[in-house]
Amino acid sequence: MGGAKREADVETRDMLWSGWGDPAKAAPLPEPMVGLLRDMLGVRPAAAPPAALAELAVAEPRLAGEDLTALAGIVGDGNVRADAESRIRHTRGKSTPDLLRIRAGETSGAPDAVVLPGSHDEVLAVLRLCAGKRIAVVPFGGGTSVVGGLAPEGVDAFIALDLRRMDRLVSVDEVSRTAVLQPGLRAPAAEALLAERGFTLGHFPQSFEWASIGGFAAARSSGQASAGYGRFDDMVVGLTVATPEGALDLGRAPKSAAGPDLRQLVLGSEGAFGVITSVTVRIRPVPAAREYEGWRFASFGEGAAALRRLAQDGPVPTVLRLSDEAETMVGLADPSAIGGGSSAGCLAVVGFEGTAEDVAARRAGAAEVLRDAGGESLGSGPGEKWEHGRFNAPYLRDSLLDVGAFVETLETAAFWSDVPKLYEAVRLALIGTLSGAGTPPLVMCHISHVYPSGASLYFTVVSAQGKDPVEHWAQAKRAANDAIVGAGATISHHHGVGTDHRDWYAREIGPLGAAVLRAVKDRVDPAGILNPGVLVPPASEE
Repeated sequence: MGGAKREADVETRDMLWSGWGDPAKAAPLPEPMVGLLRDMLGVRPAAAPPAALAELAVAEPRLAGEDLTALAGIVGDGNVRADAESRIRHTRGKSTPDLLRIRAGETSGAPDAVVLPGSHDEVLAVLRLCAGKRIAVVPFGGGTSVVGGLAPEGVDAFIALDLRRMDRLVSVDEVSRTAVLQPGLRAPAAEALLAERGFTLGHFPQSFEWASIGGFAAARSSGQASAGYGRFDDMVVGLTVATPEGALDLGRAPKSAAGPDLRQLVLGSEGAFGVITSVTVRIRPVPAAREYEGWRFASFGEGAAALRRLAQDGPVPTVLRLSDEAETMVGLADPSAIGGGSSAGCLAVVGFEGTAEDVAARRAGAAEVLRDAGGESLGSGPGEKWEHGRFNAPYLRDSLLDVGAFVETLETAAFWSDVPKLYEAVRLALIGTLSGAGTPPLVMCHISHVYPSGASLYFTVVSAQGKDPVEHWAQAKRAANDAIVGAGATISHHHGVGTDHRDWYAREIGPLGAAVLRAVKDRVDPAGILNPGVLVPPASEE
């Protein structure tokens, strides 16, 4: 196979510069919801509307003209962009603080240029050039980071290395059921190309519409169907990586006893150790049947116990999620019905994909377990509504910001025995900090990913913005991070480390672990140009 490519005009593929996703999908909040936010949380309209793109200014590029010319000599004149709009569209990521800054017209985090390589060799050449000139490089896939993964620190100048031109399905091995994908291929295009051959990745995170294959690998992404298909790092069997010191070609077999697995060193490295230029992934046949349903539990603890039984003893569904009482009540488990939820208890969404026979057997077996654990079947309605609206929450965040509310998410994971105390610790930290700042929040949570030994908790926080919403959230985020580490959990299950979690990641891995990471970075990136400040704790923080 010579390589299938998604043909599309490059400029039409940019998401909304000041928010999430497709601008055509944005919708204002219904007035009853606006009134509810005002009455319950004291939300008031924003003082000023977001700045317009044409009104924003950026500082002059800090790169010399000869540097831009040298980069153009590698990737082509049309693939080096220093205009204001291109730079603004590559400024930071999509966390709520990122959006608040850009909506306020703050462009201080803009790259000095956007460079679009078209091949592995061009990436290598760009990295070598930038290393020699001490120009920092931030790999850019879909731009969906929510942890400061696109915000380098301590740099004189940096480029955004946009990989969108590297968007091919290179090959499919139907015997081994693997595929080689380029890093700039967006997830919907990857699924469409694989479906033409009868296959799927089965990887559908909330960022699915805009995230890239390289980003999935670099951040250890986890999709909503991870119970059945696994995390993205479970799917990866091979990687090609470009570094300033040369290339790494990793993965000769699905598993190996030939020393430590260097694939695991690259997965989750967030561009700090190199730029992923191809990914070999495990693929599966497109499922013939898909069934989603809802179950009600009297409490979050009772529902969590039921999910644990399925995760440990089976049958394991493809999708398995549980919203707590607060999230169930306001309808965040059903994004199409925000504000209209009325069911008491906790909603579990359970989904099955596969052959018709497999789906029927697992669905019947899971129903027996869920009933025995105290669950009440709600039929297919809640599950189908969740499936239909599974990618809508980021659009809802934009609508909430438009009316002056603050909304943000954070996630973590722990062993089952630690989940209850983790849940309470994070909730108390968020409620206490925000209430103390005069903006009492609504804190919601769901179990989003399950394993035999533990689960991930995903929190959503809604409050008034306060006078300084960025610092307002920073204080709450620090308190939540401290609570996570104090509860013995991991600082991130699937959002990654970036700059936002780096200090707490250092506490998680300890001084020796941090020193190991720095040693790796010093070898593959001695000039320190790869995403400076991201992931790797500096020595001064020990």
